[in-house]
Amino acid sequence: MPPELRKRKAPATEPAAAPPAKKKGPVAKAVAKVKEVISPKTSKTAAKTNGASSTKIAVGETIDLVGFGGEIETNDGVKTSLKKLVDESKSGVVLFTYPKASTPGCTTQACLFRDEYTPLTATGFSIYGLSKDSPKANTTFKTKQNLPYPLLCDTAGTLIAGIGLKKAPAGVTRGVFVIDKTGKVLAAQAGSPAGTVNVVKKLVGGGEAAAAPAAEPVTEAPVEATNGVNGASKEDAAKADVAAEVADTAEKLDSNEAKPAAA
Repeated sequence: MPPELRKRKAPATEPAAAPPAKKKGPVAKAVAKVKEVISPKTSKTAAKTNGASSTKIAVGETIDLVGFGGEIETNDGVKTSLKKLVDESKSGVVLFTYPKASTPGCTTQACLFRDEYTPLTATGFSIYGLSKDSPKANTTFKTKQNLPYPLLCDTAGTLIAGIGLKKAPAGVTRGVFVIDKTGKVLAAQAGSPAGTVNVVKKLVGGGEAAAAPAAEPVTEAPVEATNGVNGASKEDAAKADVAAEVADTAEKLDSNEAKPAAA
């Protein structure tokens, strides 16, 4: 006899079909666009200004100088710190950063500060060049260009990073940082060789204006701290929260409109 074939039992119930994707109504779509525009953007990398690191210093902020930026040394090999430099000054400190001693752009910048040294220091600010160069390289640079101010050697880059002018991964952004005797930041920004000198000129004046007291903090293109989430301001974050609530309400309204009227 031929073998008997057994029939499979039909499943008790058919598998439930996946529900259709929910479509956004016109109101929800419009609000979603608003939410997308004003919501804070999530950044995968730290914020930068002209290549500077995200250690942001706000102009007008008063910082605690104890331990700030770690220990550095002068081109003569004398150990020092930003706090010590500020304490030793009459009115405050000007630090201009440069990527590498004796290179064309850095030579131009150093010589501009040399040529403007007298008017720029007339109100009691002390000027220092700051780089990651060795004491030997900076001493050669200072001697060759006849620079009237010390050059600071931050080989570990701790002070450069502290003032927000470190360039990833291990470089230096050309810029200027000015701080007064109280620890108040008057300027903190990247700039060109001439631009860094002009920042200081605006603060302390030059020529006849040099005798006047230091001006208000320079705020153009600052390396500035930002409140809020992921670099967004508190105001933007609040707007985003409101937009989120409106979007949720809009989706509910669209959902209710899509339901068939009761018989």
